[in-house]
Amino acid sequence: MIKAADRTAGVKEYYFSTKNRQIAAMNADGRTEPIINLGIGSPDGMPPQEAIDELCTQARKSGVHGYQNYTGIPELREAYAKWYRRWYGVELDPVKEIQPLTGSKEGILITSLAFLNPGDKVLVPNPGYPTYTSAAKLCQAEIVEYELMEDLGWQPDFEVLESLDLDGVKMMWVNYPNMPTGAPATPELYRKLIEFGIKHDILICNDNPYSFILTDEHISILSFPGARGNCLELNSLSKAHNMAGWRIGMVAGAPAIISEILKVKSQMDSGMFRPLQLAAVQALGQGPEWFERLNAEYKARRKAACAIMDALGAKYNPDSQGLFIWGKIKGNPEEVSDFLLEKAGVFITPGVVFGSKGSQYLRISLCAPVPRLERALEKIKEVL
Repeated sequence: MIKAADRTAGVKEYYFSTKNRQIAAMNADGRTEPIINLGIGSPDGMPPQEAIDELCTQARKSGVHGYQNYTGIPELREAYAKWYRRWYGVELDPVKEIQPLTGSKEGILITSLAFLNPGDKVLVPNPGYPTYTSAAKLCQAEIVEYELMEDLGWQPDFEVLESLDLDGVKMMWVNYPNMPTGAPATPELYRKLIEFGIKHDILICNDNPYSFILTDEHISILSFPGARGNCLELNSLSKAHNMAGWRIGMVAGAPAIISEILKVKSQMDSGMFRPLQLAAVQALGQGPEWFERLNAEYKARRKAACAIMDALGAKYNPDSQGLFIWGKIKGNPEEVSDFLLEKAGVFITPGVVFGSKGSQYLRISLCAPVPRLERALEKIKEVL
């Protein structure tokens, strides 16, 4: 085989890709009951009906099936701007400060490609979303981990950050409400991050897809003074609109930042399908009643997931935000996860997937209905 590029040497196949393949093989092996997968955070609810209707209506039209503009249609950019104004209190120029994306996960790699040279340093949270690390490695950048500690509410320790060798650090990834821990965003945190970025000339990249899930208020880092100079924010319809498979996201920031990201993106694809973009406009127009229904369901699911954590003897935050419950257990979480998958037919993610500081934790996804979570609890109790 031809030797692979050096940039892939430190990158493995995504954990959930391999785990989903294992679960599929187990399900195909004649099980009486399928594996209950409480791993990945893929919402199982229906998107807004208006978005589905718009997609179907537009897809039947002629003249909509060709390449689209790399910057997205004006209707979508304007809808994103209205969405940020309505929910975050942030004014964005829809032409210069917004770039639609094929899901915000794409934005992590594209942003990294736009700003990182080989040898540049990137601050990455531990525990944190593994894609931050993978994207930096694919750019041949150097990872500088910063630890998130439970006793600090899973927020960065800025005294420790200041003690690090920050020479050559160009970017910092942050994610609140936090995945995997469920820690909330706070105004104080965002102000500190902005000050830290300005002081050290670091681009603060805020990944913000969970800001509508089990939250009392919706916060954007771009709503705070000084953020436009050194911050960008990724957002998505995947979580808050049940549209993960549609792959519709965006990045917002200063015009100079967005123009650099567009340089890379315009080389990578040929624009998003126009009917998808028009459907996204309908989704972005949903009012508070949409989120009230969504969160009523997630509150019930959170309660059911907490019962599973109780059965496992875990310590957790019952008011966790986002799509997951994060619990600290006694013993080895990887062994517990393997045991539950093999013996109970229930998959729960071991926290070490998200970094060494997650090595004592398990994560349960809320992307399963209450009866399925309750059935998982029954099966777990049977084998404990």
